Amino acid sequence: MCLAIPGKIIELDREKQTATVDYGSGTKRKANVSLVSVKIGDYVLVHAGFAIQVLDEHEAQETLGLFRDLLSLEEGG
Repeated sequence: MCLAIPGKIIELDREKQTATVDYGSGTKRKANVSLVSVKIGDYVLVHAGFAIQVLDEHEAQETLGLFRDLLSLEEGG
C-alpha cells in the first residue's frame, strides 16, 4: 500500500530542489520538489520524500483532518 501525506511548504531551496514541508503538530521534513512547480505556502502531497502533486488548501486540510481522526481512533483503543 502506498501513502502520500499532504503538507505545507514553509521553506524552499530552488538550487537543491528541496523544500521544508510542515505536516502539522510540529512535524517538519525535507522533500524533493523536482517533480512539481511550487512556492512557499503551497500544499503538496509527499510520497517517499518526493512532492508528487500540488493541492489546494481546502483539500489538504480535509485530508489532514482525516489523518488526525484516524490517529485519535487508534489512540483511543
